[in-house]
Amino acid sequence: MSIVTATGDQGQTSLFSGERVWKDDLRVEAYGCLDELDAHVADARHLVQDARVLEILEQIQNQLGRVMGQLASRSAAFPKAITTADVQEISSLIHSLEEKTPLHGLVIIGSLPASAKLDICRTIARRAERRIVSLARAESVAEELLQYVNRLSDLFFILARGLEAAEGAIRYKQ
Repeated sequence: MSIVTATGDQGQTSLFSGERVWKDDLRVEAYGCLDELDAHVADARHLVQDARVLEILEQIQNQLGRVMGQLASRSAAFPKAITTADVQEISSLIHSLEEKTPLHGLVIIGSLPASAKLDICRTIARRAERRIVSLARAESVAEELLQYVNRLSDLFFILARGLEAAEGAIRYKQ
């Protein structure tokens, strides 16, 4: 079976739940931003040396798949939807990393190639969140999904700072 189906040649695509929508639909735009984020997280994994951060990035990629699937489901519940437990887990992880990486002012981002890439992930996560908020203003979006994506940019920020701190490379604006 070929990946060329020609079903999108007129500007429409199918959601996971089966509906046909325009490719510029808010829902498609939202999960498209997350797809872009997923690709950048994959790229970041080639730059990161820290085993724990690599584990976290792989976990994020798995969860991004769930978030995208949930967003691509309009008329049917996605079977692996983001839950309150997922939101609590990412929040706890952020708090744990914050304790190990105290910050003392405005950071100059990107002191290392890996941290710079994680900062790119952070900004894409923020754009994806804005797209999801736009969608949530027009259609129903699960509260847990919104909360999870809101935490995601914070996680990328503290992961980047943690890598910089471990290398003595964290820098602050004067």
